[in-house]
Amino acid sequence: MLKRPLAHAAEAHPAVARFVELVADKLVATEAIFEAHLSSDVPFIQRAGEYIHGAGGKRLRPALLLLSARLLGHDSDEEVTYAAVVEYIHTATLIHDDIIDHASLRRGQPTLNHLWGNHLTVLLGDWIYTKAMQMALSHGRVDVIGRLCEATLKMTEGELLSYQRLGMIDLSVDEYFDIVERKTAHLFAAACSVPSLIAPARPEAGQVLARYGRALGICFQLVDDLLDFTARESELGKPVLSDLKEGKLTLPLILMLPRLAPAERGLIETVLEDRSFGRVAAQEILDLVHREGTLEETAAMAEGYGDQARAELAFFPESDARDALEFAPDFVLHRRS
Repeated sequence: MLKRPLAHAAEAHPAVARFVELVADKLVATEAIFEAHLSSDVPFIQRAGEYIHGAGGKRLRPALLLLSARLLGHDSDEEVTYAAVVEYIHTATLIHDDIIDHASLRRGQPTLNHLWGNHLTVLLGDWIYTKAMQMALSHGRVDVIGRLCEATLKMTEGELLSYQRLGMIDLSVDEYFDIVERKTAHLFAAACSVPSLIAPARPEAGQVLARYGRALGICFQLVDDLLDFTARESELGKPVLSDLKEGKLTLPLILMLPRLAPAERGLIETVLEDRSFGRVAAQEILDLVHREGTLEETAAMAEGYGDQARAELAFFPESDARDALEFAPDFVLHRRS
């Protein structure tokens, strides 16, 4: 069985096992491609590639792509290549995100930029993204490249919007969801819909799978927001309330802010200004969100988007792949990292 975090999660939660095991062999093949294409005769790329591969990852997007391919009746090396490509794109964006956020930890390990500095690391992210496009081109499907490029452009736009609003306390719910759509949901939608472009193309199925991926991606981000408040540092791989410390307002805080007295609102403004918990204790912020119930509200929204994703799958006849995709929201909602 695939010895990656998805597999370990499967052992802990039966529904997750039903999500993962169906494509376990293809995930192993995806992992092999992911590792092989990180090799280079440039020593830094080789060394950093080994570090990236050793750090692992959930491989959720590749699993979704492979299950969507199975749902549409595909069984070849082509979808395995695209699964690795999607993970490469995701990896490149994480590298660039860590540089922008000045992050020093990811998944409990030092980030690449912390180890090797921003200059080398940003170039590595560019190299990985370009490598992804080169890999995708090996099957000659320009429409697949177009779908992946569109998702990457949206992700970059989301990152730009997010960075422009960094440290601002007046981020609205609508602005928040616009950023989430771009930064997270579009790549999920692309991962799920790319198999519909493999011959014989199924555009209607692709639209449904894109909507499924979009809803699941938003669900994923909302859970990410919750974990920043609820997970232990050992699970999250970075300190709790890291988002606020980095100047980012997440949904539990955005929902809470209009309800606070000026002095309480000032606590959050101080953290955003200081980018630290020097003058305000993290526990003070945690006490506020627990008092106002916005963690529960965010969790309910996440479950709602998970239900939306499941509902889209009614378009397809019953099958083992549809059954597995119906359990994907359970994996997202129950994850702890």
